Amino acid sequence: MAIRELDRKRIERELTEYCDRVPQHVRHQLRNGFRISGSDVVLFETRPVWDNPTEWMEHPVARFRYNATRELWQLYCQFRDLKWHSYEPLPAAGSFEILLREVDRDPTGIFWG
Repeated sequence: MAIRELDRKRIERELTEYCDRVPQHVRHQLRNGFRISGSDVVLFETRPVWDNPTEWMEHPVARFRYNATRELWQLYCQFRDLKWHSYEPLPAAGSFEILLREVDRDPTGIFWG
């Protein structure tokens, strides 16, 4: 089931603020963005391709999935195999904001390195 419209707007607002924290003077080298589709939210960073700076490459950071049946948000990280895996230290929470704070804290280094 898709994210409710009111929740979607709140998440869009929160992620827009989160992504805008990248300092203006480095945005020619690094930008953060997000995509919402159905019950999934993907947070990513983009950087210019090394041999073609006019082209930008997307690197996934975190995936959030809303489980409407359980009314929980689930958090996923991407491993070297480029597959999404449940984030073991905090796999689910009752609110999106709790998981976004965990991604920002990144105590394991899996999201931002």
